[in-house]
Amino acid sequence: MEKLNFVKNGVLRLPPGFRFHPTDEELVVQYLRRKVLACPLPASIIPEVDVCKADPWDLPGDLEQERYFFSTREAKYPNTNRSNRATISGYWKATGIDKQIVTSRSNQAVGMKKTLVFYRGKAPNGCRTDWIMHEYRVVSTETAASNAPPNKKNQTQNNVVPMENWVLCRIFLKKRSAKNDEEGLQSCNQRIGKLRTSKPVFYDFLTKDRTDLNLAPSSSSSVSSGITQVSNNDTDDHEESSCCNSFPYFRRKP
Repeated sequence: MEKLNFVKNGVLRLPPGFRFHPTDEELVVQYLRRKVLACPLPASIIPEVDVCKADPWDLPGDLEQERYFFSTREAKYPNTNRSNRATISGYWKATGIDKQIVTSRSNQAVGMKKTLVFYRGKAPNGCRTDWIMHEYRVVSTETAASNAPPNKKNQTQNNVVPMENWVLCRIFLKKRSAKNDEEGLQSCNQRIGKLRTSKPVFYDFLTKDRTDLNLAPSSSSSVSSGITQVSNNDTDDHEESSCCNSFPYFRRKP
């Protein structure tokens, strides 16, 4: 039987009336696990794309629909399991906790789903967008055995699943009004611009205090004359006047 191929030039092309809406279990069991084990897929319907080599709006496919990709995880640092999810204009950031994918019949753990949100700019000052990614991965043997019921642990240990760097990504744009989308983009651009042009700010507190007292800061003589006028209204001695010369807004109580 000829294998069905619905991917042309990296883009999913289905006949009119057909939709691809698999469940989480189907994505992990029927597609991702078969990909990891190098087994035949039900249909050639999910292209292989490195999702971190491009921004989500530049990935192949219809932006108005959910898009599915086989991708590989790139380590952020040597000898670590952290993935590098930086793109050209931003980065993917994980949110919430990973969800366990189990089979509907045996309730056996077969995979995990991680939810990520795309941020424009550089971490940690990026601006959140409405692009969402669900990243599916096959669980290791140890993880599956620890999550399996006691009577299923021996059976799980016999079914060794080789782990690879393959993941399955579902990417979509969370729907919102066009007005809110434009306002969010404008706010994001303003925030990034402020971060790039921010400079140290210095305040002249003496100038501020003189303004509060309605004193002209143009020359030292004008300040002295103003202080003398204030001190003449009281019967304090000359020592108080000298103190006021240093701090014009403090006065000694009689």
